[in-house]
Amino acid sequence: MYDTADMKRVKSAKIWEKTRRQNLWRHRSGIYYARLFNAGKQIWRSLKTPLFSVAEARLDAQLTEHRKHKVKNTSVAQGKLTFSDALSVVNGKLKSDPKLKPATRKYHAEIFAAIVRTWSGIATRPLNKITDTEMREWFELWKAKTSATRYNATLTAMRRIFKVGIDAGALFIDPTQSIGRSRVRQKKLELPSREQFSAMIEHIRTAGGRFSRDAADFVCGLAFTGLRTGEAKHLLWRDLDLEANRLHVRGDAETGTKNWETRLVPLIPAAIALFQRMRSERPREDKAMPVFLVNEAQKALDRAAKIVGSARIVHHDLRHLFATTCIEAGVDIPTVSRWLGHKDGGALAMKTYGHLRDEHSAAAAKKVSFAA
Repeated sequence: MYDTADMKRVKSAKIWEKTRRQNLWRHRSGIYYARLFNAGKQIWRSLKTPLFSVAEARLDAQLTEHRKHKVKNTSVAQGKLTFSDALSVVNGKLKSDPKLKPATRKYHAEIFAAIVRTWSGIATRPLNKITDTEMREWFELWKAKTSATRYNATLTAMRRIFKVGIDAGALFIDPTQSIGRSRVRQKKLELPSREQFSAMIEHIRTAGGRFSRDAADFVCGLAFTGLRTGEAKHLLWRDLDLEANRLHVRGDAETGTKNWETRLVPLIPAAIALFQRMRSERPREDKAMPVFLVNEAQKALDRAAKIVGSARIVHHDLRHLFATTCIEAGVDIPTVSRWLGHKDGGALAMKTYGHLRDEHSAAAAKKVSFAA
């Protein structure tokens, strides 16, 4: 008969298999794990691979990061955790978060770099020596230099950094707690009328440049489908079903769409005509080839808007133009929201498109009657 200790050893032996490399163990699932120690406690971290050679390389990275973490803990114990130390912890968490897109990581990196660049000497300051007065003064200066959205993102970043210090016991109070968020004012949509947009497309298409026709097709594609530029860039011929009149939005092959999910979007008549014409002009292209031959047309948009007397618009405004046109045609906002790939049930779309162009609102008001 096994005693309790023996039973535990047998159970553990069935789960874990020791390898020839110290700190590297193989789980019964086939996945390798790093076994680390901190303050006498075991820490198991998955290396997310069944290949020994890959696991060895990842183990080295884990050991390096673990040693840095232990050094930081020593600094905390001595009351020397600096802003830079805490920032590197936050950076490490963001880099290891599989849900974050590369663009999001880049955005965070830009914010962190701006903080260090505009606040002289903050990188080497101990967290517990940064006062709430200094914090308020810096944020007042920062508010005058940046947008409300970037201001709020910076505040969130600061709070993440000081939370590291609080969790580690290096300080007790977050100096940003008395700082409020900035109000983000809803941008007023200044979109071209249908006549102006048609004239813009004609000017772009007939500009005489090498890629004028392709640029016009790209602009039409964004306006007629509501795709984000990153989604349009990765749209392939195989994603178009011109028999069922719909397209499959997949996004980047590695990172997918903005919210990581694919979606099916029905094609409006203008989009059907556009893609049918484009396919007839390039009938022999492999289905794995991209639909659009250019990925941006901002200069062409700027020139065309100036010529027709429309307000300047950017690529993302073409997505707004699609949504607005659909809603004005009678498509309900939750449906448009799904076509756009929103995951909030239409809340953002309602906030953005709740007030449509003045002429549409006036026309809709005339239809309201209290007559019996």
